[in-house]
Amino acid sequence: MTAVHSAWQGAGRRIHMQEVGTRDGLQMEAAFVPTADKIALVNQLSAAGLDKIEVSAFVSPAAVPALRDAEVVLREIERHPGVVYAALVPNVRGAERAIESKVDELNLVMSASETHNLANLRMTRAQSFRALAEVVALGRSAGVAVNVSLSCVFGCPMEGEVAVDEVFDLIERFDQLGVHGLTLCDTTGMAHPAQVARVVAMARVRWPRQTFTLHFHNTRGMGLANVLAAIDAGADCFDASIGGLGGCPYAPGATGNVCTEEIVHALQCMDFHVPVDLARVMHAAARLPALIGHEVPSQLLKAGPRLQLHPSPADFAAVRERALART
Repeated sequence: MTAVHSAWQGAGRRIHMQEVGTRDGLQMEAAFVPTADKIALVNQLSAAGLDKIEVSAFVSPAAVPALRDAEVVLREIERHPGVVYAALVPNVRGAERAIESKVDELNLVMSASETHNLANLRMTRAQSFRALAEVVALGRSAGVAVNVSLSCVFGCPMEGEVAVDEVFDLIERFDQLGVHGLTLCDTTGMAHPAQVARVVAMARVRWPRQTFTLHFHNTRGMGLANVLAAIDAGADCFDASIGGLGGCPYAPGATGNVCTEEIVHALQCMDFHVPVDLARVMHAAARLPALIGHEVPSQLLKAGPRLQLHPSPADFAAVRERALART
């Protein structure tokens, strides 16, 4: 009970929330969200106090047409002091484009699973590492922070369990390159709380000066439980997506990333220090259905915060009067 109790008692502990919906979420959508609406969405999220926003991705427009306006969006957003504006880049050319667009952080992606890396990136892990090492060197020479996101850390939908030693080998190699941070990704929602607690605790002991972010999906309904398990193991940085947007082509029919407004709401209820304006985030998320053409998974948008009160039934006064007459 001690571990659970400590995870559920925030006691003002600072938690950093990082928004990925404008990249990880929108890239999955069939509808193209107009550039002006993307910019407005990022501006709303900036004003809400999120620590980092992954604004877009500098990838081939043919591969991800939903994000073909990355340069314009990065150039025209209103930048708030203290907010890190990141972008996913797959290679040196993408990194060059992002750096020209004044990105604050480059986010690089490869998989801890050989099968998933081949299926998703068309490269072996060794080939991906060599390519990303060049991007890390470019980022460092340009004075731009570099984060590496490792997919399938907690399981691969084609291989099953991914050995922790293989994950840690990649972490060590990227740590030696001098990356600014590493994101441990539950790409297809296979993580469970006991596994998360074990992996996070081991990583923090082995690399105490490295910045680790946790990236969970709610595919099997364990997103919030995994966040709490990671917090209890010492993690304090989390990716999340407004409205719960996102998903993975290797988890058909699955829900998306953990939902920003739901995680913020839950952690604030538990007295963690999450300096995010929940109302602003919910207002931004409420715009999504009109932009993407369908409802979003967020339960908080449907139900509202826990202390959002509702009027009594129309006949409440009469019911009360009759009840009191019987006393």
